Amino acid sequence: MAEQTYDYDVLVIGAGPGGYVAAIRAAQLGLKTACAESRETLGGTCLNVGCIPSKAMLHASEYFEAASNGAMAKMGVEVTPTLNLDAMHGQRLDAVKQLTGGIEYLFKKNKVDWKKGRATFQDAHTVKVGEETVTAKNVVIATGSSVTPLTGIEIDNAKGVVVDSTGALELRAVPRTMVVIGGGVIGLELGSVWRRLGAKVICVEFLDQILPGMDGDVRKEAHKIFKKQGIEFRLSTKVTGVTVEGDKATLTLEPAAGGNAETLEADCVLVSVGRKANTEGLGLEAIGLTTNQRGQIETDHDFRTAVDGVWAIGDVIPGPMLAHKAEDEGIAVAENIAGQTGIVNHDVIPSVVYTWPEIAGVGLTEEQAKEQGAVKVGKFPMLANSRAKTNHEPDGFVKIIADAETDRVLGVWCIASVAGTMIAQAAQAMEFGATSEDIAYTCHAHPTHSEAIKEAAMAVTGKPIHI
Repeated sequence: MAEQTYDYDVLVIGAGPGGYVAAIRAAQLGLKTACAESRETLGGTCLNVGCIPSKAMLHASEYFEAASNGAMAKMGVEVTPTLNLDAMHGQRLDAVKQLTGGIEYLFKKNKVDWKKGRATFQDAHTVKVGEETVTAKNVVIATGSSVTPLTGIEIDNAKGVVVDSTGALELRAVPRTMVVIGGGVIGLELGSVWRRLGAKVICVEFLDQILPGMDGDVRKEAHKIFKKQGIEFRLSTKVTGVTVEGDKATLTLEPAAGGNAETLEADCVLVSVGRKANTEGLGLEAIGLTTNQRGQIETDHDFRTAVDGVWAIGDVIPGPMLAHKAEDEGIAVAENIAGQTGIVNHDVIPSVVYTWPEIAGVGLTEEQAKEQGAVKVGKFPMLANSRAKTNHEPDGFVKIIADAETDRVLGVWCIASVAGTMIAQAAQAMEFGATSEDIAYTCHAHPTHSEAIKEAAMAVTGKPIHI
């Protein structure tokens, strides 16, 4: 019996960070590859309306605030800034255009066929993309995630009064008052952008602390820093309703534990309470594939689903919804399909909040580590770091958590102006199973922010030099 033939060896559904990387890697490995994507541009949420455009606005707004609040004047640079919001949006859009175009170029370079349209399974090896039907020996689901709605609150990005993260990037004027619903990463980043540009920002969080899932010391210190910057917090508070009249919104708030309601008026409300997997509309029922309670697809460690020939990666499977996690999984799944060994160490996935200062962590929090056994902890303040001091960046610290018996590093957390870059060293050290002593006795260039990681490692055994 002749072996069944297919149009492609691999069809990837979704061209976000996981999908486009999986497609390129599969093609590099000699597999005939196509990628289905319904957007007009490649790159998914991250590149089009997420990671990249938000960083463009964060970076630009940092410059504006530094010029506005006298930080530059302290260093002898005296300017009087004027906000050109259209130009700021323009540089954001230009960054997105260049990078999405870059992926299209890489598809052509690696001979990946872009199938334009929404994809729906007909069977495990047959997928309808728009009006075209495509067959593939292997199908990789990489459809990412979308904003989690808040019951009873209607998002209208076009009007700009009640918006999600996409709408918050497109505001045509600085709101006088912005209420951010949710004290997580996205809400704090976008809230920071508009606060720097002149908005009064109020963050409403259901929990008693911001940044759920992060180390306790980091959460407390971040709250202090943001409060000092001017963000007002309403913790342990829930939003029970939002009504819009004209260009104003009125929120109804209640204590999370129950109590009397109050109202709050805002020019803009940003709903930022999390994200949900994009698994609806894929026709998973046609192939007998079910999802868990969160709408995610379960896989084995090789990213195989319960259906032979169907794989899944990124935000549609359990784990942190992070672009870099999806990228690593994209490489791994392509290598597994090609018969190689693709591995992702999910215990060493860094996370970063791109506020000012940045916040980053990898591995276990101190609270999680203590649940597993005895630990040693070393901390070093950025105030004592020579580069941070010289740059007028005193806020934050580095914290290293190590196993009390083996000294193996279990987690690293930091708040610093360049924490997102610093955390790479910690992740690599943990990937190689480093001890705190390994980091402490590694020579670090001076003067750099990363010296704080060395000092925190030295502090694990009680011997930091500069405090």
